[in-house]
Amino acid sequence: MERIDSDFLVIGSGMAGLSCALKLCEHGDVALVTKKELAESNTNYAQGGIAAAVSDDDSFQSHIADTLKAGQKLCHKDAVKLLVESGPRMINELINFGVDFAMKKGGESLELGREGGHSHRRIAHAKDLTGQRIEQALINAARQAPRIDIYENHMGVDLVSMAKMNPGGIEPGSDADRCLGAYVINRRTGQIISFQAKATILATGGAGKVYLYTSNPDIASGDGVAMARRIGAKVANMEFFQFHPTCLFHPQAKSFLVSEAVRGEGAVLKLSDGSTFMEKYHPLSSLAPRDIVARAIDLEIKIRGDDCVYLDTTLIDSSWFIERFPHIYSTCRKFGIDPTREMAPVVPAAHYMCGGLSTGVEAMTSIPGLFAVGETAHTGVHGANRLASNSLLEAVVFASIAADSAREWIKAAPDVRQEIPPWDYGYAVDADEQVVITHLWDEIRRLMWNYVGIVRTDKRLARAKKRIELIEQEINEYYWDFVITPDLLELRNLAMCASLIIECSLLRKESRGLHYNLDYPDQDDEKFNHDTII
Repeated sequence: MERIDSDFLVIGSGMAGLSCALKLCEHGDVALVTKKELAESNTNYAQGGIAAAVSDDDSFQSHIADTLKAGQKLCHKDAVKLLVESGPRMINELINFGVDFAMKKGGESLELGREGGHSHRRIAHAKDLTGQRIEQALINAARQAPRIDIYENHMGVDLVSMAKMNPGGIEPGSDADRCLGAYVINRRTGQIISFQAKATILATGGAGKVYLYTSNPDIASGDGVAMARRIGAKVANMEFFQFHPTCLFHPQAKSFLVSEAVRGEGAVLKLSDGSTFMEKYHPLSSLAPRDIVARAIDLEIKIRGDDCVYLDTTLIDSSWFIERFPHIYSTCRKFGIDPTREMAPVVPAAHYMCGGLSTGVEAMTSIPGLFAVGETAHTGVHGANRLASNSLLEAVVFASIAADSAREWIKAAPDVRQEIPPWDYGYAVDADEQVVITHLWDEIRRLMWNYVGIVRTDKRLARAKKRIELIEQEINEYYWDFVITPDLLELRNLAMCASLIIECSLLRKESRGLHYNLDYPDQDDEKFNHDTII
């Protein structure tokens, strides 16, 4: 099997990829590629829920205002309006797919939570396993769909475009250019297969593993952004990487996320002596937007020389805590912490990539025939800082839009006769030292954490840029000399994403939202009230 043809190629199986595939299969054959099992995605780890203005005391206007405020003047208002006004419809669609959102007693309306930056309770949830429940419902539907072929344990190597196949003859992103599909590696056999499609949709999630400490699963290596960038796609706002303020601080917890919804139910951030501190930084105190909370925690830890701060969960009624947050409760107990009796130690960790592949509200990238959805895309809805629980909403809303756009695209686009050739293995040999990959992987993550983290300076960024250029050179030499492996591909993609984050950070000479530079501590609306486009 050297080539697989389909109408639509979807790479990624989180909420965005599965939702898009389920819409597309009504109009053509779909090849759904996912690099591990279907359930392994950022969606599966999302605890909080999905934001939507569905209660009688809430409104679209209020949800829009909260989103724009968090995004600090960089949100695209048309995208935000589309996102928010689609919310109730998308909640109903998910319920129809079988998602069992928590209901109030009597079962007549949703039990809504509140999170940082929201002025109302508007977070639909399934206790603290919302992402997992949504993912499972969509997986069940996808497995039953007759026109979706699922390729688990397959990973994208590179996208193929007309410009890539005709270097010098076609300009990347021009009207003559077009994405034709992708080369994909079977992780188990090492075979590289050509996937050819009339439209390709990237839903590969974020790049949290570019940082040393992250709430993301191991698969979050920025594959979609890196693959699309290599064929000339535009990226935007990669400097805005969100750090979740409250990940459990424990040597074996692997940055387990303690949902923002816990603070929404009354938990308060405190220092080791039991005193509160967030009131010094924002009127909403512990429910301030994530960028402010993460930066405040980072500063307090550095000032005091502490390892962490604490989340006082004992302020929540113990029986309600166990009922509302069963997964968080059981995980904390596993690590010897009883959140109903003692404060939980927490630290910030890399969580969400607000930038990504630049798309309009129609979800197409700058490469004709290539679409991006979910965390892979920069749709403009998050601006300089994502509002809590808008991510799952964005994934399902823009997956629906991408499906409509891709369907219309293949109707209107001229038929292309050029075929993707079989992969050329060349003279590559098996790598003699796997330690090279693990060393460079570790170096990138430490470099990004220390120099391009929550607080930055031009000096740190310049050092990071110089080092990442050398690392990318080493990786490229290694890539062409040795047989491709999934670990090598992820390393290559992480290095490119790191480079893009650094480049965007150097271009923004101000502090705004998630990008805080000590050399430019103020927000400069006159010069930088715009997206950073590369």
